[in-house]
Amino acid sequence: MKINILHQPDCAIAHLILKPGEDILAEAGSMIAMNGDMQVSTTLRRGKGGGIFGGLKRSLAGESLFLSVFRAPSTGGEIFLSPKMLGDIFHYQLRETGLIVQATSYLACSAQVILDIGVQGFKSFFSGESFFWLDISGRGDLLLSSFGAIYEIFVEGEYIVDTGHIVAFEKSLTFEITKPPGSNWVSAWLSGEGVVCRFKGRGRLFCQTHNPQAFGQLIGSQLSARTE
Repeated sequence: MKINILHQPDCAIAHLILKPGEDILAEAGSMIAMNGDMQVSTTLRRGKGGGIFGGLKRSLAGESLFLSVFRAPSTGGEIFLSPKMLGDIFHYQLRETGLIVQATSYLACSAQVILDIGVQGFKSFFSGESFFWLDISGRGDLLLSSFGAIYEIFVEGEYIVDTGHIVAFEKSLTFEITKPPGSNWVSAWLSGEGVVCRFKGRGRLFCQTHNPQAFGQLIGSQLSARTE
């Protein structure tokens, strides 16, 4: 398939041109336009995370229980996809090195890509953070979305990132969730920094310029109280 990302970085949409019979799996509700003879179906299946159990795990991770499958007809087809949040889209080519992705950043992938929740997701959950990591492997095309622009950091050694700004990182990196260096847990929470991820190893890290949770809290504080 050919993938073009348009209107980056603040209002990005993905334009996909599919070969005859080619499939693209996308987060439910992400299609904004397509040619009229595309075949559309809904599935819970996703590689290692297949069946109803795989669907429930994706729902737990913040995704829709269902995935949309778009198949091009014998003449080929095209489709436009868009994330729910305003921001960027990043096209990642999966090869030997897999990717760990924050669940809400997954947008779409080719049929050969395998998606599951790994150990990292539960490590995040039990640390008190309200996000999960998706373990993505296989070979093919993967589309990730962000709130704001996506930028890449090449890690060699150690690197610290606020948890709300992480989109994805390569499996060659390990991480631990901890407090910011030089602070205790009380000062970390009072300063608004909370917890951070300390990455170690050598590989690529992808971050987003804005924090969705912090933005939601800011907007929520400006809204009037609901009246019955």
